Amino acid sequence: MNLSSKKVKALGLCSGGLDSMLSALLLRKQGVDVQWVTFETPFFSSAKAKEASKTTRIPLMVENITTAYIEMLKNPNCGYGKNMNPCLDCHALMFKLAGGIMKEKGFDFLFSGEVLGQRPMSQTMNSLRYVEKQSGFDGYILRPLSAKRLPETIPEQEGWVKRELLLDITGRSRKPQLKLAQEFGISKFPAPAGGCLLTDKGFASRLKDLFDHQDTYPERELYLLRHGRHLRLNPATKIVVGRTQKDNENIKTLYDPDLDMLIKTKNIPGPLVLIPNGCSNESKMLAASICVGYSKAPELTPIDVSVTTPKGHETVRVIGIPPGEVKHFLL
Repeated sequence: MNLSSKKVKALGLCSGGLDSMLSALLLRKQGVDVQWVTFETPFFSSAKAKEASKTTRIPLMVENITTAYIEMLKNPNCGYGKNMNPCLDCHALMFKLAGGIMKEKGFDFLFSGEVLGQRPMSQTMNSLRYVEKQSGFDGYILRPLSAKRLPETIPEQEGWVKRELLLDITGRSRKPQLKLAQEFGISKFPAPAGGCLLTDKGFASRLKDLFDHQDTYPERELYLLRHGRHLRLNPATKIVVGRTQKDNENIKTLYDPDLDMLIKTKNIPGPLVLIPNGCSNESKMLAASICVGYSKAPELTPIDVSVTTPKGHETVRVIGIPPGEVKHFLL
């Protein structure tokens, strides 16, 4: 098969960054029918990929892979990076899932915007090879921006793409990409920054706590890790305390009235406190006191607090505990 006898179709993994865009545009310039897939979980979103799709007019599929991702995340073959980021096994999983879509929908090969040497952990020669082998699609993954620095792939060997028209970019400098962006007329793209929450120390500590104390992880509880202060009161009880009005609103959207407990000071500005899956009466009173402690209530003053559970509403009166006295609960 060659370019003249069949329209070659390639499926790219899109992060939404400039490198993703350029890799797709290079292939499209060769006459390849390019499309994208992007994956989303509570740890990273599809927002940038959707913007890239609008900018380039390249079709995009969005797939939620939370279940498969959690299974990998609990025990990645290569372990974690600085926090809970399993970069190599994350990339391998994404290529494996993209490969399944490739086979199902009749694409000829996969591609990505990865650049050799751009990231010290996940884009070394050994790392890229590990990802290919673990994905199950060794030889079918083309990286157009660094192709001339990498072993020849099946798409090149079969003449589906012309190797001489691919690039040899390597390292962390962005100058070659910025020049290429000008040539393609691309002026709108996000700054090259990590968008994965698993690299964030605070988020990672909250996730580890969740893994340590639960056997299942509903998506809403994973999304909750993004918001508020998280305090572990005991092995069975964690509370989430809003920091701002916007934080309160975000927490409220993740509240399940059939499972959770919601606590709020009455008549005094203060945080919303969410207790996923409820708690004991003792923990409820402690959480109410913590809620008052973070509110605008005067010190050592009994305050009415509204408590909503799946069984109904009640009002309890407590004295606030100052934030400094509950630091040991903070995650």
